[in-house]
Amino acid sequence: MKKAYIETYGCQMNVNDTEVIFAILAKEGYVRTEVMEEADLVMANTCSVRDNAEQRIWGRIEVFNQARRKHPGMLIGIVGCMAERLKDQLLETKKVDLVVGPDAYRSLPRLLQAITPDNPQIDVLLSRDETYADITPVRTDRNGISAFISIMRGCNNVCSYCVVPYTRGAERSRDPHSIVREACDVYQRGYKEVTLLGQNVDSYLWKSGTESVNFAALLRLVAAVAPDLRVRFATSHPKDISDEVIETMAEWPNICRHIHLPVQSGSSRMLEKMRRKYDREWYLERVAKIRSVMPDCGLTTDVIAGFCSETEQDHQETLSLMEEVGFDWAFMFAYSERPGTLAARQYPDDVSPEEKNRRLNEIIALQNRKSLERYRAQIGKELEVLVEGPSKRDPSQLCGRAGNNMMCVFPAQGRQAGTYTTVTVVDCTSATLICK
Repeated sequence: MKKAYIETYGCQMNVNDTEVIFAILAKEGYVRTEVMEEADLVMANTCSVRDNAEQRIWGRIEVFNQARRKHPGMLIGIVGCMAERLKDQLLETKKVDLVVGPDAYRSLPRLLQAITPDNPQIDVLLSRDETYADITPVRTDRNGISAFISIMRGCNNVCSYCVVPYTRGAERSRDPHSIVREACDVYQRGYKEVTLLGQNVDSYLWKSGTESVNFAALLRLVAAVAPDLRVRFATSHPKDISDEVIETMAEWPNICRHIHLPVQSGSSRMLEKMRRKYDREWYLERVAKIRSVMPDCGLTTDVIAGFCSETEQDHQETLSLMEEVGFDWAFMFAYSERPGTLAARQYPDDVSPEEKNRRLNEIIALQNRKSLERYRAQIGKELEVLVEGPSKRDPSQLCGRAGNNMMCVFPAQGRQAGTYTTVTVVDCTSATLICK
C-alpha cells in the first residue's frame, strides 16, 4: 500500500480540493498519511492569491527534497493555483516530479505512472465543465463534525487585483442533486455542519432542460436534508447577494446567520478601479438589508490596504465604512501585486510599503476595537453552539461556534463534540465569547 501526504495552503476550497485528490489517489492504492517522512508521494496544494503564500511553497519544496534524501523514490508534486501560474518555473527547479492545476486532478493516476527521474509530468489545462461532482471526497478534518462541499468552481468577476480567474478558470456550477447527495452522505456519517463553497456562491446557477436552481433554492434544498444539519456558505459577493438569499437564511433555522461579505475598500473610486462592480452606497445598502431581516447576523469581511493609487482620503473612507458597519472580524492585508492581473498590467503599484503598512495597522487597530464591541454586545445572550472539541488553551473547557460564527468557550460538564448545547455569554475577548 502506497502512502500519500498532502499539505494544504490557502482557502477552504483548497481543503475541499485536497479531499477530492485523496479520493482520486485512493482508487490507485494510495492511503493518506500525516507523516511526511513515510510517504511515497508528497504534495503541496497551493494558493496564489498573495505573494507570501507562494513564497512559503518554495521553502516547502526544499523541505520535501530533504525528506526524499531519507526516502529514495519519494515523488514530489505541486498542485493547485501555484501549479497553474508557475508551471515552468516549478519544473525548472528539477526538484518537482509533478505539476497539476486545479482542473486536472483526474489525470493524477496517469501522470504518476508516467513519471521517471528524467521525465516530470505536467497537466495544467483549465476546463469549462469540470466540477468533480461524481467524486466523494475523503474527509480530512479531524473532528468529524464539519464538512466542506464545493458547489461551483472558477470565477467570472475578473477583479483587477485577483489571480483566481487565471488559475481556476471560468465559473461553472455543480449539479444541485449531487450536492444534496453529498450533504446527505456526510449527515448519515455523523457530520452536523456543512459549508457550501464557491468563489462567488451568490452567482451559483444550474440549468438543465426546464429545471433551474439558483443559490437561494440550493440553500433550501441542502437545509431540508435534516433540521439538525447546520448549513454555512462562503464566499458571498456584494454585487450578487440577493434579497431572496437573505430572506431564505432568515426562514430556515438551520442556515447559520453569518455572511462573509468582502468589501475590500470603502472608497467607491477604489472599488471601481478594483472592478468590484459595486460602490460604497450599494455595499452599505446590502448590509442594511441583511440587518433589517436578520439583526443577529454575523458579518465578516476582507480589506485591502494600499491598492494602486489609493490616497489618504480613500483610506479614510475605508476606515469610516468599517466604523459604520462594525464587522465582527476581518481578513486584512496590504496590497500584493499578482503577475498577470489587470492591475499588474495597467496600474502602477505606487503606494510605498511603509505607507501600506501604516494604513494596514490603522485598519487592524480599528477592527480589533470593533470586534471587541461586537463581542461585548453578546454578553448576557443565550446562544446555541455546536460543540467542536476541547479548547486549545484549556482542555477542561470545550469550544464551538454559535450560528453567527463567533467562537464560544465553556465548561465541558460531560458534553461531547458533535452535539448542540445552549450557553450564556458571561465575558469575552475580541475573538472569543466566554460562556457558561
